[in-house]
Amino acid sequence: KPLVIDGKNHLLGRLASIIAKQILLGQKVVVVRCEEICISGNFHRSKLKYMSFLRKRCNVNPRRGPFHLRSPSKILWRTVRGMVPHKTIRGTQALKLMRLYEGCPAPYDKTKKLVIPSANRHNALKPRRKFCTVGRLAHEVGWQYKDVVAKLEAKRKVKGALFYSDKKKLAKLEEQARKNVASKIASYQKIIEGYGYA
Repeated sequence: KPLVIDGKNHLLGRLASIIAKQILLGQKVVVVRCEEICISGNFHRSKLKYMSFLRKRCNVNPRRGPFHLRSPSKILWRTVRGMVPHKTIRGTQALKLMRLYEGCPAPYDKTKKLVIPSANRHNALKPRRKFCTVGRLAHEVGWQYKDVVAKLEAKRKVKGALFYSDKKKLAKLEEQARKNVASKIASYQKIIEGYGYA
């Protein structure tokens, strides 16, 4: 069963180190909303670092690499790859256990998502420290799907809010139904409690 992690407000390196350890242990990991992952330090500094990375290429034949991946999910993938012995069979098998997505696609929009407290920006950074999101960085260095993902996310959030309001109404009705029959089932409830069930 995969661990489904919501990437929002997690720091890139800290999140990557935990994912790397888990996949090396054989655990499947899914990360959604990769565009909301944060990098500490102000945006300009992070962009300069990435622009410096873009300058590094094979002079003889640039198609040989290094490959400059632009999408947020691939930026996270490359960060995790650096923490895994990816040139061994064990490392390549581990990387196959990882699935990374921008936004929150179909099967995972209805599953419960985890957060990692030690990698969370609110716990790891001091208040008022500067940070930027991977989505913004990726957009400025050539990722073209920021608006598409934002539109799909807005649609998903509307659906989620509707589902939650329906769930609350249903819970209220259920509670009312329990109150209505409480007096009728009181005698049976005592018998059940006598056997150690609440």
